[in-house]
Amino acid sequence: MSLQADRVRGVSLNGLLGYGYPASSLEHARAMKPDFIGVDAGSTDPGPYYLGAGKSFVSRAQVARDLEPALRAAVASGIPLIIGTAGGSGARPHLEATVGLVCEIAHRNDLRFRMAVIAADVAPETVLEALRDGRVAPCGNAHRLTPEDVRDCTRIVGQMGTEPLVAALDGGADVILAGRCCDAAIFAAEPMRRGFDPGLALHMGKIMECGTLSARPAGANDVLVGTIAEDAFEVIPANPRRRCTPESVAAHSLYEQPDPNCFHEPEGTVDLSACEFEQVGERAVRVIGSRLIPAEQPTVKLEGARLRGYRAITVAGVRDPLVIEHLDEIEESVLATVTEALSEALDGDDLTLRFLRFGVDAVTGSAEGRPAALPREVGLVIDAIAPSQELADRALALARSTALHQDFEGRKSTAGNLAFPFSPSDLSGGPVYEFAVYHLMEVADPNALFTVTFEEVG
Repeated sequence: MSLQADRVRGVSLNGLLGYGYPASSLEHARAMKPDFIGVDAGSTDPGPYYLGAGKSFVSRAQVARDLEPALRAAVASGIPLIIGTAGGSGARPHLEATVGLVCEIAHRNDLRFRMAVIAADVAPETVLEALRDGRVAPCGNAHRLTPEDVRDCTRIVGQMGTEPLVAALDGGADVILAGRCCDAAIFAAEPMRRGFDPGLALHMGKIMECGTLSARPAGANDVLVGTIAEDAFEVIPANPRRRCTPESVAAHSLYEQPDPNCFHEPEGTVDLSACEFEQVGERAVRVIGSRLIPAEQPTVKLEGARLRGYRAITVAGVRDPLVIEHLDEIEESVLATVTEALSEALDGDDLTLRFLRFGVDAVTGSAEGRPAALPREVGLVIDAIAPSQELADRALALARSTALHQDFEGRKSTAGNLAFPFSPSDLSGGPVYEFAVYHLMEVADPNALFTVTFEEVG
């Protein structure tokens, strides 16, 4: 490792492992003699399905394409490769799949290294105990947690901060595969381990987590280099065709944050109110003034997904102005017909049937009123969720056929309310998951939740 007392330099491969990056950008970054390579590999942005189902939302081939050159580069340079939220959601199945891929790449390239694997799964009993003790609170506008919510989850993960990553680095890890992980921690762990200011380190991690999304032209598919010193950090795109500006870096400091003056991490609150952003040369930005206010009570964010049911959908186009005008009436009649027809089969279980009317209110729902001038055509998605796939398929088929022929006031034709672009028109969507746990849990020692194990690869 290229230890230097006056700075630590890190490389962010891209915004998410599997999004791609130019090979030349990685080579430019290596020429700058970095101390580590990091990459975020997951997110909750695609929703709870991937956590609940234990699957990745990025294809294995895409992940391998990004991972192989990065792993070769890290081993050749003798610097750590740190991967956070492995596999997309960071639970045990995602972590195991990523371990398998890393070992496969290592075997193919005859690589040898010490690997740390950090599990992020949290046992339901741990959450239930905290719930009984009053140590669980909603995150944002999440609902009040109940024991049933916890027991219903197929899996629960906790979001680790920097400390488990530091423990892995202290243990001599050349490659770190972390389960669910705070994005900034991936890039802040090594600077904080070396004694650099935690507020600056976490802020730099915040900027680096999305690759060159903080550069111009913006994009999550390129390499960003960050360097931290005693009282400042600098970021610069590895690709000479991109540049960072004070505006672009300041804007990314606000990424996914409701308060422009701060953001929150497990370590505490990073205060940005005194930050200054300065252009350095044509392509780099220097940042000073970031400050960490340590958390008085350590908390861990929990994410848990439960099976809600099974989905079936159909897509249709609506062009008749009278049908568009009476979509509310048609939907109400279809819902009543389907609910009555399937009441015996449902036997008290829930059925969700939605009309998503693209062009009218599919995105905004009831947040905005009906448009004064209705569109010439509407894309209609009928979405059915039921306790089994068979019931979801039945509900959708009935809803689709009923909507196709549903009468309404002023109707002139006898059929053909909808036009279907696909045959077969009905698509079985499989299991549907929802976040049952999205809460903060107070803990005495966050590290106790995250187990670090080591293995020699190759």
